[in-house]
Amino acid sequence: MSAAQEFRQPVTYKITVKGEEITDLYPFLVDVKVEMSRSGPAVCTLIFDSIRTDDSTWKVQDAGFFEPWNEFKIEADFGDYDEEIMRGFIKAIKSDTPEQMGEAKVVVTCQDETMLLDRKHIRKTLSLEDEPRTDGEIAQDIAGENNLSVEAEDGLRNITLNQDSTHIQLLHDRAEANGYELYIRKGMLYFKPMQLDEDPQPPIMVYAGARTNCIRFSVNHDGHRPDEVGVMRAAETGTEMERETLTPNLTLLGKKAATSENSGLVPFVWQTQRPAGGSMEEARARAQAKANENAWKVKAEGELDGSLYGHVLLTHKLVGVYGVGETYSGLYYVDTVSHSFDQNGYRQSYKLLRNATGQNTEPESDDSLAAIR
Repeated sequence: MSAAQEFRQPVTYKITVKGEEITDLYPFLVDVKVEMSRSGPAVCTLIFDSIRTDDSTWKVQDAGFFEPWNEFKIEADFGDYDEEIMRGFIKAIKSDTPEQMGEAKVVVTCQDETMLLDRKHIRKTLSLEDEPRTDGEIAQDIAGENNLSVEAEDGLRNITLNQDSTHIQLLHDRAEANGYELYIRKGMLYFKPMQLDEDPQPPIMVYAGARTNCIRFSVNHDGHRPDEVGVMRAAETGTEMERETLTPNLTLLGKKAATSENSGLVPFVWQTQRPAGGSMEEARARAQAKANENAWKVKAEGELDGSLYGHVLLTHKLVGVYGVGETYSGLYYVDTVSHSFDQNGYRQSYKLLRNATGQNTEPESDDSLAAIR
């Protein structure tokens, strides 16, 4: 056993509402879950037992913390250090007081800061032919209006673009058009391509003796996903249509691309439709995004022991998986993570994506805690 494992402590949660920790309510908190996904907002669900006090108030729902739009944050407390899981706002409170005393429950649902961008439906012209604006510039404006920091790349330049939606609906559509990631974390709005060249998170270790931090791991390699995506466009001369075929352009997370290129079969190509009213540039960008998404043919899922892992696993980032053989060990992109605190401790269930096979270099450190700042 490594020295770092010897001092690892059970992991607990730290929850603050309006900047104040809800310490007095921890004895009533029976279930804590945080769901994080590339495809939607981070959502936290807290389930409390509640009791009626001598003055006819209720311990949880009348504590003064739980009202819609109160600021909320949850962290994992590893003993010597904390790591944030998510922050945002209280979205809903459900108070259930059945006839049977002692069975009253309060369920509090919280959402990340994308809630800020889903409050108002806006009809507005954002870009005109004589004043074209990029999607990145529009994302920066929206972030500024909502007191958010921003990391945005320009993306498509729009000849015309009108908004008839909430800010978050607009940004989701423009992120899809560009093949970008869209999420908010720690007050920062991210609107940019996948970052596949950044340093990975501490590794997931499987069948690694004292270094093991993974409870279970399984992988599925799906060959029935296209290697290329075709898009139709008008030829430069004449009235005929010509097809452009796009291949994935993402960094490979392994030695060999997970394609059927050498299978001896006809090329595996699916067609995509040009969006109504969209430019050919946008049609091509959307097709490239589909080609990149289809490249994630290797999908894994599993569960971490949070105490042994020693960190909060985050979506939209890389993580190494080691100990599962030459073919499927290596870097993966984190698609979803479900964080759970209960009688079994801190568990992190995850889904990972990979566009290649063959092992990357295993980290030199023999301990996942080596990355602690």
